[in-house]
Parts: sequence; C-alpha cells; structure tokens
Amino acid sequence: MTTFSGPGDPPPRDHDGRTTGGRTDLGRRLAARRTAAGMSREELGERCGADAHYIACLEDHVALPAIGTLVRLADALGTTVVALVGTGSDRDPGPPARAPEVQPVTLDEVECRRLLGVRGIGRVAVFTPEGPAVHPVNYLVAAGDVTFRTAAGTVLARAAGREAAFEVERIDEVAARAWSVLAVGVLEEATDPAQLERLADAVHSTPWAGGTRTHWMKLTPVRLTGRRVACRRPSGTARAGLDR
Repeated sequence: MTTFSGPGDPPPRDHDGRTTGGRTDLGRRLAARRTAAGMSREELGERCGADAHYIACLEDHVALPAIGTLVRLADALGTTVVALVGTGSDRDPGPPARAPEVQPVTLDEVECRRLLGVRGIGRVAVFTPEGPAVHPVNYLVAAGDVTFRTAAGTVLARAAGREAAFEVERIDEVAARAWSVLAVGVLEEATDPAQLERLADAVHSTPWAGGTRTHWMKLTPVRLTGRRVACRRPSGTARAGLDR
C-alpha cells in the first residue's frame, strides 16, 4: 500500500521506524524484502559482500548500484533483479537518481609506498619497437625497488635500461572505492648476488605466467604518484562505506 503524506503529516516510516521520504522504489523494495527475510543490514551486507553503511545508503537514499551489486542483493534475498527494481505499472521510480559526486584524492609518497605493500600483482608498461606493451607480474618490494621475475629474452627482459612504469590498483565496486599507485623509473636487471639471494628467500609466489622465470628485474621509482577515488557525501545522505 502506498502512503501519502501532506506538508503537516509525519513522514512515512518503515518497520524499524526509519523515515522513507527520500527512498526510491528500489530502496523501499530492498528494505521490505530484507525485513521479510528477518535479516539486519549487517547480515545482508555479509551475504552480498557489502557493509551495513552501503545497504543503508541503498535503502534510505538515492543510489545507483551497478548491475553486479543488484544481482548479489537479489541472490542474498532469494529474489530476482526484476522483482527488486520493479517493472511496468508496478514500478514507482521515486525521485530522479543523481550520479554520486566523485572527488579524486592525491596520495603522498608515504601513502603510495604503504599501498604498494610488500608483494602483490601489478602491471609493468614498457615501450617496444611495436609500440607500448603492458604485462601483469607478481611483484615484490625490496629496499624501495619494485622487483619481479621474468624469463631471459622476454619483452620485459629486453626492456632493461629503458624507462618503464609500474602500476598497481585496487577496485571495490560494491563499496564504490578505488585507489591506484604509479611508479616510474628505469627498468634494470637485478644482478647483485646478495640481493638475488634475499629476493629468492622473500618470494612466496609462483609467477602466473608459469614456466621457468629466474631472471630478476627491478624498477627504482624516481616518480611515485597515486590517487584514491572517493564519493563526496551529498548533504543529508549517508556515507556508503567509502575510504576514510
């Protein structure tokens, strides 16, 4: 049943006592199905890979979830995406949705190095006679250098002595947050025996490309930059689990 309220009437509320005046049709349906399933926002978030703040934002405010998020929500609630968003005459679009305000935040060198961490998966970009080439690598940070293994004669091995770029990123679609770090420097072979021994002891992964890859390369950053993408909270809306 649709509830109407005039200027002097109290705003409509859900079963938990929260106002629903700013909700879209999706938010109302999501809250109703979650309540019917006997789940809290925390429990629903755990089932679909989100947090309670993000569920609150979807239920109580204008939001634009990606299709992947809608699929996970529908699965967690035992329903379908069509049932969540509504169709035809049964659909109440609510207030027009607005795209979130996005504000890139520049990261300093200390934060960039913290995000690089000790090891992970990144991408190395080099110039070749055929044009730019980008290769994913398992990397290890040692003494400030970004190091990785390859095989002799590969594109990355042949790029020794040339300027290259290394990029690593993390993207969380559900929480709507992301960061990236870019390191630029000259790509060199790691030849110092003591360093090679330390690298061999520190590495704990097998290169995804497979095969024998014992040719160590290193990139000493001369320029290290990064940024974090965060959604700026509009006035009167809830924070959707973004980076703090």
